[in-house]
Amino acid sequence: MEGVKKSLLDAFINAALREDIKDGDHTSLACIEKEARDTAKLLVKDTGVIAGVDFAEYVFKKLEPTCHFERFIDDGTDVKYGDIAFEITASSQVILKGERLVLNTMQRLSGVSTMSRTFAKIVEDLPVTILDTRKTTPLLRFLEKWAVRIGGSSNYRDGLYDWIMIKDNHVDACGSIGNAIQKVKDYLKTNNKDLGITVEVRNLEELNSVLEEGGITRIMLDNFELDQLKRAVGIIGKRFESEASGGVNLETVRAIAETGVDFISVGALTHSAGSLDMSLKIKK
Repeated sequence: MEGVKKSLLDAFINAALREDIKDGDHTSLACIEKEARDTAKLLVKDTGVIAGVDFAEYVFKKLEPTCHFERFIDDGTDVKYGDIAFEITASSQVILKGERLVLNTMQRLSGVSTMSRTFAKIVEDLPVTILDTRKTTPLLRFLEKWAVRIGGSSNYRDGLYDWIMIKDNHVDACGSIGNAIQKVKDYLKTNNKDLGITVEVRNLEELNSVLEEGGITRIMLDNFELDQLKRAVGIIGKRFESEASGGVNLETVRAIAETGVDFISVGALTHSAGSLDMSLKIKK
């Protein structure tokens, strides 16, 4: 699972199993012999982009290191109803112990990767990058951002700690954009931090204030009308990176990209992604 920290992954799996099992899977303990072994298949019952096969293998091998995991489809593959992603041969109790964690996570991540692929393909011939946001499921962000990458879009910042983003609330609380930018520069210098700086602007007046101040990485043009967005991108030129946000959906993203903006941030990659239907069935 490229780019996913093992420590986060282990902590998530341990917490999820603890939530589901606590002192035991009493149904399986009651009716399945401890020595019983089975093979189960992951059946895709939807159309989209699969994400989480690597995750499933990790979970089952964590539960039973000697289990046999055979994959037929890799993460990032377009799938359809009836496809078999993998088969797992292991203790029957282990299969049922990991079943719901694997299914719930794969269904969610596959929904995100499908949404990511859909947005990315609409603008694939244009010099623009589709970015995700922090509008993610608490504690599942690291996996949802992995699914975004699988789908073909890109990650923005991981959190509040790895990128400076001066938004409208910061500006309003600080008094002005210029004041906010200067305070950020002073803070980074004082604390010896090297972080990218994005400044959100709501109109051309705020844009001009940012350009006068300078010393930032990217300008986020929030909820600009298309003609105003194109004008703003032209004003920025190559001095700073440009980003569009707000009002971005599958119907508008192409026109937004055609304004020449460098990046488009899309909260819908995660907050509006559905789930792909799947099931894990023991082979009779």
